Order: sequence, then C-alpha cells, then structure tokens
Amino acid sequence: MPPTENDYPTTEISRVRREYPRGSHERAVIHALLDAAPVCHVGYVIDGQPFVTPTMHWRDGDRLYWHGSAASRMLRASDGARVCLTCTFMDGFVLARSAFNHSVNYRSVMAFGTARKVEGDAEKAAALKAFTDGVFPGRWETLRPMTDQEVKATSVLWMDIEEATIKTRAAPPGDVDEAAFPVWAGVLPFHWTMGEAQPAPDMPDGIALPEPLSALIASGRLR
Repeated sequence: MPPTENDYPTTEISRVRREYPRGSHERAVIHALLDAAPVCHVGYVIDGQPFVTPTMHWRDGDRLYWHGSAASRMLRASDGARVCLTCTFMDGFVLARSAFNHSVNYRSVMAFGTARKVEGDAEKAAALKAFTDGVFPGRWETLRPMTDQEVKATSVLWMDIEEATIKTRAAPPGDVDEAAFPVWAGVLPFHWTMGEAQPAPDMPDGIALPEPLSALIASGRLR
C-alpha cells in the first residue's frame, strides 16, 4: 500500500526489505509500541566504531527522549549525530517441525533521527518530570526534589522521529505442509508483567504502597 499522511516517510534506510507484509510505517502503531516498551537501545558511532546502549525513553508526539549521566560517552557523542533507536518485545518461541522453520513472535520498532541535547536546567527538569510521571503517574510531586547538582549531572537527549518502521510476527509455525511429521509444533508464549512490589529493606514502618503503583501492578502493563 502507498504511504499516507498517517505514515512516517520511507527511504532506503527504513524500507522493509524482507517479509514486507510484516512491516508498517504507521505512526499510531509505532507510537503504541514505543510507549509500551520499558527499554530502548540507541545505536550510534564514535570514531567509526558502532555502539548500542540500552536506556529508558519516553515520547512526546513525534519526539523521543532519553537520559543518562552528563559524563556518558554515549550522550556526549550522540549530540548532533544521527542515531537509531530500537524497541523490541519478544512474544513467544515458534517451534516448527524442522530447525530451519523455527522462529519467534515479536514486535520491533526502529526509529531514525538526529539526537539533540536538552539545554538549560529548567528544561531538563521539566523533561525528567514528564518521564517520571509518564511511567509512574503523579510520582514526581511525592519525591524529594532534585538538587541543582543532580540536574547538572544529568543529560537529556531528544530526537524528532524522521523515519520509523515496525515489524511484527504473531503466527503459528509456517510449515503446515509438514503437519504429518510426528513432532510437537506450536508457540511457547511470553507474557510481560510486573510482579509483587518489594519494599526497600530500610523503609520506615507505616509507608504504604501508593495506590497509583498498586493500580499499575494490577493493570498488568509495563508502561
């Protein structure tokens, strides 16, 4: 299908080459996975050497943010550079009748853009508040305020999503022509959930788990 205004632009960088029907450039689908994923991996190059660094991220419209130490080589090298940010959910092992046809069910996004540093302490603090409350609604106002030194020690990067691709597989084994072979075949699914909260060992008595966190755990979602 030709791209629409609801899709990200596609070039040779982001075009899906293999298993084309599994790919999409639709903004809403890509945004949903970026919002659900608890961790991303940022790919960048320093002096010709590729690196990929895991971190946490958050989204505001078509803009992605991530953060780390102001001394981080990744953050310093990425500022002003082209980067690729990826998120992946593995949803299950797909066991076929032959080793060749084994696969996995998954959802994966690749997003491309130019990384920029958030300038100014007030802007950084606002971005970090949006990040914290985006993961744990209402938590920022309950926390000890960040010190000036903590703000200075933290860098926040952002990039506007220029291109992005999502690929998914959600299917049984693709070897129906071998169904008569006498071996078990099917899917071993993965389920991504939160477990029971574990209080810090030195927490004073009488401090209960906040209701928003209880609701978050009960909802079964990660973000």
